[in-house]
Amino acid sequence: MEKKITFNELRKIKDSLPDGSIRQIAQEFEMEVETVRNYFGGANYDRGKSVGIHLEPGPNGGIVLLDDTKILDRAQELLAQVN
Repeated sequence: MEKKITFNELRKIKDSLPDGSIRQIAQEFEMEVETVRNYFGGANYDRGKSVGIHLEPGPNGGIVLLDDTKILDRAQELLAQVN
């Protein structure tokens, strides 16, 4: 399922995650930690893969189109558990 979100919103979610969450998500989805970081706007393609995010310039860091929301959905579930 596709979703549009601002880059700043996506980074805020990542920055709000509890310690170890990126590694936990990577393990749950059987992917490299750097791939999950790339999903949240990172750019380490030597160790991680592209995960279907498309950036368009604009306000609030631009618009990000996510091809698949499973990583975002899981991150939001982890945040809900903390709050």
